[in-house]
Parts: sequence; C-alpha cells; structure tokens
Amino acid sequence: MKLFRTDLGVYLLTNETYIKLGTDWDELICTKNLQQQLAEKIKKSQPEERFQTLPGNLLPPIGHQEVWASGVTYLRSRSARMEESQAAGGSNFYDKVYEAARPELFFKAAAHRVKGHLESVRIRRDSQWNVPEPELTLLFNPLGSVIGYTIGNDMSSRDIEGENPLYLPQAKTYNGSCALGPCVYISEQPLSPTTEIELEVIREGKTVFSGAVAISQIKRSFEELGSYLFQELNFPHGCYLMTGTGIVPNNDFTLVPADEIRIHIPPIGTLINTVAE
Repeated sequence: MKLFRTDLGVYLLTNETYIKLGTDWDELICTKNLQQQLAEKIKKSQPEERFQTLPGNLLPPIGHQEVWASGVTYLRSRSARMEESQAAGGSNFYDKVYEAARPELFFKAAAHRVKGHLESVRIRRDSQWNVPEPELTLLFNPLGSVIGYTIGNDMSSRDIEGENPLYLPQAKTYNGSCALGPCVYISEQPLSPTTEIELEVIREGKTVFSGAVAISQIKRSFEELGSYLFQELNFPHGCYLMTGTGIVPNNDFTLVPADEIRIHIPPIGTLINTVAE
C-alpha cells in the first residue's frame, strides 16, 4: 500500500486504484494500528470512492513532521567523510562514530523546507562541491514505531563539511536541501535486506553518475536508530529519519544547475528532483 499527499487530500493506492482517506495527513500518521485501519478502509470503500488516477497535485508526503538524519551508517560513507575532512584534522571523528555505540543523528529539515517529487532542490551558493545522498527514509509514528518508508534526497555540501566537522549543520540544512517522496510505502513486513537504493544523475540527457547499494549494508538496525532518536525527544506528529547513504560519487564529481537526480527504491518508487538554476 502506498500513501500519497495532494492538494485535494490523502490517497491510498491499492490494486491500481486510489482511495481517498481524508484531508489531514498528520491525523492519519497518528492513527493507532494504521495498517489495520487502512485494510478496513479498503474493504469498506465503495466504487465511487475509487479513482483510476491520482486526484490533485502531488505534494511532499509531510505535514508537521520533522526530518532527521543518521550519518556514517555505511562503510562507504565513513571512508568518504574521512577523506573529505582529512586536511582539517577531523577524519578520525568519522571512524570513531562508525564504531561507537551511539549513532550520529542530526536535524535535517523542517516540513516547510522539504521538496517533493519533480520539485527543485538546491545547492548552496557558497559551496563548490555538492552531491545528492540517496537514502531510505523511515516514517515513525509518535510512539516511535516505524509505520512506513519513503525515499529521501539528502543534499550535501561536501566542501563545507570537510572544512570542519562543526560546519555539518550548514552543509546539510539550508533551503532546498531535502526532498521526500513520491509516497510513503506501508507494509506489515520490513523491507527485504536485499532491497537496493539506486541513484542516477542525468546532465544534458546523459548519465554522468550512477550507483546502487543494498540496505543490508547499513551498519545499524532501524530499531537502534529509532531508539536513540526518541530517547530524549518527543514527536507529537511523528517524524522522518533518513538512514544514511552508501552511494558516494568520486571526489571529482559535483552537481551543477539543471542536473536531474533520480533515486529509485523498490517497492517505494522513484523520486525525481532537478537542481535549481
């Protein structure tokens, strides 16, 4: 089952038809036994409540949720962070956090800064080395349980973070630095560890970078990440947590305006964003 948010309401996709669930995204996310309630809605829905195409204009799948992120959860990410921060003397920080009991967690975006499918993301004007970070993103309810999955695009300024690890908030959090979508995938079963995250960057009609990684390469469990996030924080409307990236372009690659970023995670779908000019 997939949840879509549009300007006309919230819709559930099942068996190739869309069923309207209401207009309040936050209320839906806070519903107890959400999967059971959705199953009941499917059974009781009438033909006139079903649509062959998604009504309205697609919006990011977020209401008042915050977006958080976890870093250095893949070995490839640890290596890349160590390389970019070596000159600043901060490379060992990333090695230590990869092996530490406590994960790296940081605030990524408020809801009003989140872009959706087919919307434009940005690169900072004061940065010369920018990459997309494709990430499986978890949706937690207010009780700290994972209730769904979406695709996250964690735009990052690698030169700013590499200059000094203390600059991480500026490298990660700015207008247009985060995208989610196109939907939230709801499943009773966790995603298979063999599920792959695929990234493709297209420039002037040609692929200039591509890569893939299985989520089995994430070092920490989703339960572990969630337990640390909710340990001293409450989320009345639930929250999103990006789980890190295992796809890092070579050091000579940087995004440029008009690049198209495609992130595919089956069975969620494909999130497409263009870098603003």
